Amino acid sequence: MKTYNDLTLGVRKELMSHGVPGYLLEARLLVANAAGKTVAELLRDINLYTTDIVADRVRESLERRLRGEPAAYITGSWEFYGLPLRVTPDVLIPRMDTEVLIDAVKEILTGRKMDARILDLCCGSGCISCAIAKEMPATKLVAVDISASALQICRENIADLGLNSRILCMQADALSAPPLGLGQFDLLVSNPPYIPSDEILTLDASVRDYEPIWALDGGEDGLKFYRGIIKHWKSVLRPAGFAIFEVGEGQADAVRDMLLDGGFSRVEFREDTGGTQRAVIGRFSD
Repeated sequence: MKTYNDLTLGVRKELMSHGVPGYLLEARLLVANAAGKTVAELLRDINLYTTDIVADRVRESLERRLRGEPAAYITGSWEFYGLPLRVTPDVLIPRMDTEVLIDAVKEILTGRKMDARILDLCCGSGCISCAIAKEMPATKLVAVDISASALQICRENIADLGLNSRILCMQADALSAPPLGLGQFDLLVSNPPYIPSDEILTLDASVRDYEPIWALDGGEDGLKFYRGIIKHWKSVLRPAGFAIFEVGEGQADAVRDMLLDGGFSRVEFREDTGGTQRAVIGRFSD
């Protein structure tokens, strides 16, 4: 009979030997999930003996991970901005890089418009909407995605976090005109698909083979969605409203130019923790 510590150490060793980044965190996540525990509960019980059933589940999860399946899809959950979120292969796994968008929204609205109405385009799991709603409790949000399956995950996350009264989900295409009656917004935030089509096959297998390609593919140059959103959706912004985009490496200047050409002013950048210009912020002209 093995303890939870034995299982965790074994998984950590296997992940480390296969070059998996974050092997300690992932080992804890996989063992905790197999045991039906949170990571905190796993650490509390780390020296207790487990069962053969749990050990078998851990081995199955480890085998899936070593075949390239992301830990988030194996466990069905991931953390973003301190929030536990459901994730499935219908949505992208939230990345820490995207947290810079939440910081930017807070910076812009705090002391200026605490009760802002915010549009989250290409919302996926709803990670951005949920984090903003939790951090700024007077805001109201509309989360939009073209995928019905992604919106289902988004709704589940909203419900899990007790945000049903604050966030409305809507199915719409970011590359087309907004639905009638959507109303006006103080801020638009979007993490759209931005990987150039011919680079999709060069992505790490854990991304390329498991995450939804439609949520990654930004067209020939990776900029298709920025063009479409600025063209079609700037009409929903109130005068002096803001648009905040996540961008890929090397795309910030191109998106800045699109915003300026589209009637925005005072465009700024924000860097992620790795020093990459990750967010582009434009203020719509009065």
